[in-house]
Amino acid sequence: MQHFLDIHKTSTSDLRAIIDDARAVKEARAGRPKGMADDEQPLSGHMVALIFEKPSTRTRVSFDVGVRQMGGQTMVLSGSEMQLGHGETIADTARVLSRYVDMIMIRTFEENTLMEMAEHATVPVINGLTNRSHPCQIMADVLTFEEHRGPIKGKHVVWLGDGNNVCASFLHAAGQFGFDLTFAGPETLDPEAEAVGFARDQGVRIKLERDATKAVKGADLVVTDTWLSMHDPQSARERRHNQLRPYQVNDALMAHAKSDALFMHCLPAHRNEEATSQVMDGPNSVIFDEAENRLHAQKAIMRWCLNHTS
Repeated sequence: MQHFLDIHKTSTSDLRAIIDDARAVKEARAGRPKGMADDEQPLSGHMVALIFEKPSTRTRVSFDVGVRQMGGQTMVLSGSEMQLGHGETIADTARVLSRYVDMIMIRTFEENTLMEMAEHATVPVINGLTNRSHPCQIMADVLTFEEHRGPIKGKHVVWLGDGNNVCASFLHAAGQFGFDLTFAGPETLDPEAEAVGFARDQGVRIKLERDATKAVKGADLVVTDTWLSMHDPQSARERRHNQLRPYQVNDALMAHAKSDALFMHCLPAHRNEEATSQVMDGPNSVIFDEAENRLHAQKAIMRWCLNHTS
């Protein structure tokens, strides 16, 4: 049994094994109906709890479909049903769930909730998202880049906008997969120093840049995310927009990157805010491949948790 809690807490060799397995799993399904089971059924007879303190579309559907394709069943639990840490400790909830299910995926607010769940569960726990990181998304992003452009090692990735939880996981991935990353955004929204420090300690080049045009020069991959979290109050909208408007990804900005630079956005997107529709629907955009690859990457993560990677 092994947990998948964060990219920087998983070995480079295991991360590479997961990416390679995700590609193999995807290729094996080529041309099949979405509802058809995989030939290999590592989750046959297994029950997986999917816990959502935060609402979700891609995470919920991709994990649910992935479990079913691998022969398992899911139990979807919302935050209102669970009341994690209210009335019963997270530790006790982890112990109880471990008696009922074979794996737990949790999408929560506080990183401490994830860590306490993993500490006391006796089944694998997967980080579906916390306020500090989103490792499953970035595993799908690495898979997507390598499908289109080959190995990501040594490439130049540029993140524009808010140094949020997705950005933190990209920094973790930079250190583990060996690519350089430039963050371009206002100083008030810089990524966590801990994530920047981890990547730099692995020997990759991490740069913080305030000028978006300078940042994207020579970029192999340009990435952004929504300017507003689903939980941000309406009062934050105008302030955030004023801060982040210079970092919108549009055709003029993409023209400064490499001609074959890919564009990614983990979705959901506010079109014509953080990125224009011309970029999102343009020839360099791989946002829907990226969304699909959540399914394949997460299946490989679950297989790894059960020691089923090929």
